[in-house]
Amino acid sequence: MSARVFAEDDSGPWLFGRTTDLWAFGGSAALSLLLLAVGAALGILHGDAPPWVWLLCIVLVDVGHVWSTVFRVYLDPVELRRRPLLYLGLPALCYGLGVMAHAVSAQAFWRVLAYVALFHFVRQQYGWVALYRRRAGERAALDRWLDTAAIYAATLYPVIHWHANLPRRFHWFVAGDFIPGLAAPVAAVLAPVYWSLLAAFCVRQVQLKLTGARVNAGKVLVVLSTFACWHLGIVAFDSDYAFTVTNVLIHGLPYMVLTYRHGRMRAAQPDAGRALSLTLRRGVAGFVLVVAALALAEEAIWDRFVWHDNPWLFGDATGAPPGWLLYLVPLLALPQVVHYALDGFIWKVRPENPAMERELTG
Repeated sequence: MSARVFAEDDSGPWLFGRTTDLWAFGGSAALSLLLLAVGAALGILHGDAPPWVWLLCIVLVDVGHVWSTVFRVYLDPVELRRRPLLYLGLPALCYGLGVMAHAVSAQAFWRVLAYVALFHFVRQQYGWVALYRRRAGERAALDRWLDTAAIYAATLYPVIHWHANLPRRFHWFVAGDFIPGLAAPVAAVLAPVYWSLLAAFCVRQVQLKLTGARVNAGKVLVVLSTFACWHLGIVAFDSDYAFTVTNVLIHGLPYMVLTYRHGRMRAAQPDAGRALSLTLRRGVAGFVLVVAALALAEEAIWDRFVWHDNPWLFGDATGAPPGWLLYLVPLLALPQVVHYALDGFIWKVRPENPAMERELTG
């Protein structure tokens, strides 16, 4: 008998099961808030992220969750054979577009990548809400509108505030990757809308509770944790440390739960590939070891040939030969670009993803 990606739980429409959902979504948000408190206690809250935060949040979680996509696609021979043009052609297309962007300028490359990443981060939070709604079978137009408005307000208003207050002491990838010029009053005008949508969402959940209707606790957890982390990391604080610990954890950790559970489910089936089965034979430990090794290997190449920021971990930098960056930078960025692009295909509940429909409807 094989495991399921999305668990059935009579206590509510949880995606993975009550305990796992609380750890994945609530636990990642709680860890973000705890690290803010740790930063305040250590006197680093308003400064740059120290090496241990970079290693934990950026390398192991952010880069690691990108590489966890291999468990959904590239370690699964059945999935690869199902859509070979998408899974093999998309990386080639993304690399070609990346070289073209970098040929314009390095700033153009990082600016395009920053906005693609931002879109991906926003859409993932909306995606969790949509999955919870579908899992619960929610159909009410009012709740659909309010859920959508709330999650987009939680993510887009902080980004508008960010753009209206450039430069900030933090950036997405590199300094100057976001386009300046948005007038500061724009954020001030939109702030009442932002808070009103949060209040309306909360009032609606209270109303549902008081009238005896079931409150979709997982959906509420995603919306409120997104509001809290994006507001604190982007609006309330202006530091690389605060942005790093709030931005990455609630995005990367739940995604790795999803890819691990999908990989475990596939590994238990007879047609699973040998690589997938062997990797997940040791459960979570095998999964974490693979994504951590891949993430560290990628970062080692970035550091030695491009950034030169962490000789304490990767040794003295060698630097890329002249002219190589045009081809090397898009190549090194390819795993995350492919991750962003594939995310719009592999988790959608559509006819081309029949397993997702079966999982969500039980």
